[in-house]
Order: sequence, then structure tokens, then C-alpha cells
Amino acid sequence: MRLPGGTISAAQLHALADAAEACGDGDLHLTSRGNVQLRGVTRPSLAARLADAGLLPSPSHERVRNVLASPLSGVRGGLADVRGLAGALDFALCSAPELAALPGRFLFAFDDGRGDVAGEGADVCWRALDSGTGTLLLAGGDTGRRVARADAVAALIEVALEFCRIRGSAWRVAELDDPAWRRTPVPRVEVSVPVGLIERDGGFAAGVVPRFGQLSAAQARALAEFGTALVTPWKTVVLPDVPADVFERLGFGGEALGTTACIGRPGCAKSRADVRADAVFRPGLRAHFSGCERRCGKPSRSHVDVVAEAGGYRIDGRWVPLDELKGNL
Repeated sequence: MRLPGGTISAAQLHALADAAEACGDGDLHLTSRGNVQLRGVTRPSLAARLADAGLLPSPSHERVRNVLASPLSGVRGGLADVRGLAGALDFALCSAPELAALPGRFLFAFDDGRGDVAGEGADVCWRALDSGTGTLLLAGGDTGRRVARADAVAALIEVALEFCRIRGSAWRVAELDDPAWRRTPVPRVEVSVPVGLIERDGGFAAGVVPRFGQLSAAQARALAEFGTALVTPWKTVVLPDVPADVFERLGFGGEALGTTACIGRPGCAKSRADVRADAVFRPGLRAHFSGCERRCGKPSRSHVDVVAEAGGYRIDGRWVPLDELKGNL
């Protein structure tokens, strides 16, 4: 289920929790694009449930509704408020029949100037320079084109339409050789992922970290008690307006952010191991455990690469047996 800007209402969280229990494995799986997956779907009625919840506004465009936005925008920090831009882009995207042909990997982003989602590999991104103006990024590089916030949605749609026209066999902007799409590389900013209780004007927000980016249906319903939520590309959830005792009331969300993993066995037939059972947690350790070379769910930030092989794991290219895994991380 694609969530432009990561935004999901309380009613939609309840609907997904119900759908996960009725049609899938009972859990909501967060993705590195700020979306939600339901797994183990073997029973009917899922599409009808999603449509009723407003989560399937355009079946023809569903694959291409990939939009990130700075999750703390309008809550704390940032140069501009990008709230509302993702929803406006989604509407414009679904209103353009020709954009249904975009590759499903094409990614849009709105960065409020702090550099958080600008570093997540978007094909086209508007990044704020001040409250009313931003720069247009293509595949993470600066085009030098300055765009008013009011024109940001139109500019991103313009890029998507032109990409569809010239792309040939390219799936991503980075694959284009056309000199008209040249851009200046932008240094990557190491941004702190919003975690824990976050002070904001007049109250608090919260960054909730489910282990492995996985929420049970009960946990999703608990989040919904605090209103609209924002799913981030770091497999966390931001609650924009909460009381100071939010974590006591939730009863979860205090996991250290660092170790991530693909679904592994038994959820994926290609995985060589139950990577989530083997994963190592240690304060300060940033590692991603993959069941095979596809490295599904790999974070964009720097991390230790841990890939399953027969009898052990390859850690940043060095093989170690399973019983020595902890000592080598």
C-alpha cells in the first residue's frame, strides 16, 4: 500500500490492521519507501478493503505512487513546510493517464531543507533552500534549477512526463545518458532518524521504532489512538502530536535503531536463512541482514552488509560461520 509522504490516518491504520488479520499474516510491514506491505495474503477481499479505506485511489497508477516527504516537516526543524505537497503530487500524478506508464521504481521526494529524504535515491526531488524556494534534484544531483514551493508539484510532474517521453529502456533517471539531464553531485548528509520523544512547539512528537519495521495489528491500532501517523523511509513511524507518556501508553517502540533485515525464511523462498532470528543487536551497530544477494530492504545509510550463505554469513565480503557471527560484528 503506497502512502504518499508516508501519511496514514487513524482510520486507515485500523483498516490495515483489520485487513492484516483477515487476509494476511496479521502484521504490517514497513518499507524503505515509507509504504506498508501486507504479507501472506491468501484470503479474498483485500482490494475491496483497501479501496473502502481510500488506500487505492487509482488502480491504474498504483505502482507509480511513490512519494517521500520529510516526516518532521512542520513539526520541528526544516527550512520549509512541505506538508501537503505529497498529497497534491499524488492527485496530479493520478490525473495524468500517461504517467501510469512510469516504471514502478521511479521515486519522487519533497525535502524540507534538512537533507533527510533528499539522500534516499529519489529520481526527482524538490529540496527547500528557504521557506518559499527550492532546488530541483535529479537522481540526487542538483540541476541548478530554482523552483518556488508553489510550483514544486508542477515541476516534478513535468520531469516525470519528460522522463516517460525519452526514457527508452531506462527505469531510473540515473540510467539516462542524455546530457540535458546532467546534474552536479550533492554531498550526502548524514541525518539523524527521528526516534523517541521529540519536543515541538507546545507539546511533543514521537519517533516509534518497531523491531524490523514490523507492526502487529494490535500495535497498529495502538498507534491509531494518537491520530494521523507518518511512515518514514527508515521503517519507523512518526506521531506528530502526542502526550509525554506516549511510550508508556504504547508499550513498545523503544528498540535501538540500527540492525535491520529482510523478511528471510520462512517468509521468502529465496532466503538461505532465518535472518531475523540470526540478527545481532548491539548499541551503535548499523547492520543489514539479507537472506540472499538481492539485499531486499537494504537501508541507504552506511551499514555493515551481512548476507546469508550456506552455514554462515558474508560480512562486508568476509565469510564467517554462523557460530562466530556475534564475535565478528
